[in-house]
Order: sequence, then structure tokens, then C-alpha cells
Amino acid sequence: MILIYLIIGIIAAVLGALPLGATNIAVINTTLKQNAKQAFKITIAAAFAEVILSYYALHCNMIVRDFFNTNQWIQILIAFLLLAVGGILFFKSTKKTTNPSRLKTSKYTTGFLLGLLNPPVLIYWLVIYGVINSYSISLTIDASFLVLFLFFFGVYIGKLLTLYLYGKFSLVIKQKFENINAVINKVTGSLLFVIGVVNVFKLYFI
Repeated sequence: MILIYLIIGIIAAVLGALPLGATNIAVINTTLKQNAKQAFKITIAAAFAEVILSYYALHCNMIVRDFFNTNQWIQILIAFLLLAVGGILFFKSTKKTTNPSRLKTSKYTTGFLLGLLNPPVLIYWLVIYGVINSYSISLTIDASFLVLFLFFFGVYIGKLLTLYLYGKFSLVIKQKFENINAVINKVTGSLLFVIGVVNVFKLYFI
């Protein structure tokens, strides 16, 4: 029954990755603007970052929870950054530029940073660990190497699979609709803006 930890890791990661977030949007955006191969690079790195966050949350469960509860400005800053970036993308001109020296960022770096610099995901894992342990399933940093390996491998697979399916879904859209790049910025901007609004709402009204 030790494989239950692998299954739990997969399910927990899938549930956490299903809601639209910055990483999901980056995968969709890259698939539509470039190709699935470039988007998969983001997926690989983001899944690795998810493992790091989930491990950190397990290692510093109460410390991290108290930190975010007493430093709410971090959540407020992230929410308003999402609002700002969303607004910029929405109103950004779709005219082509002829600047050949545009800086290109590695997709692996993009995926890793988007996955790692994500406090809501860290909070999600803190909650998940509380739920897991409430069902008499012992999962602590002191668990055996095999238990931790199976769980975090499940986390990696779950995140990878979910983002991969987001990319495949985007590929279907890209194949069915022509000239879709004209609306990508507006769609991406709108999604980021909505996520920002939801975060602000949760901070002040929940």
C-alpha cells in the first residue's frame, strides 16, 4: 500500500494545477504563439519547481503558514502585479515590431520562476498536508526516503500531466482557428486580470 503516497501526490498536484494560474497561462500562450515543444519546456521546469515548493511546505509547515498570515502585503503585492500585467497585455498593441534584438528568455527559466515564485501554491500545499494528515495518513519530513520519493515523484507527474494537457488543449484551439495570435494578448491579459481580482477579493472579503 506504499504506492498510495504516489497516488496522493499525483492527485494533490493535479488539483492544485487545474485552476488557471500564471504557469498555466504561460503554457497556453507559448503553445499558441510558438509551438507545443517550447511550451513543454515550461511544463518540465514548472513541475520541478512544484516539487521544491511542496517539499519546502512540508519541511516548514507552521513557519511558512505563520509567515504568510503575518505578512499579508506579499499576497497584496502579487495580486496587484497580476492586475497590472493583465492590464498591460490587454491594452498592448498587436502590431508587429521589427526589433531584431529582442531579449529571449529560456523557457526552462520562465517555467521554473513562474512555478517557484508562487505563494498561493505554497499556501495550497500547507492546506493539503493538513488534509492528508487528518485522514490518518502519516506524511512528514521524517518519513522514509521511499515514502517521500514516491510522494514527490507523484507531485512531479501530476503537475507535468496537467500542464501538458493544457498545452494539448491549446494546440487543438490553434489548429482550429486561424490568425488567433491577434487575440492572445487580450485573452492572456484578461485571465491574469481576473486572477488578480479574485486574489484581491479573497484578501479583503473572505
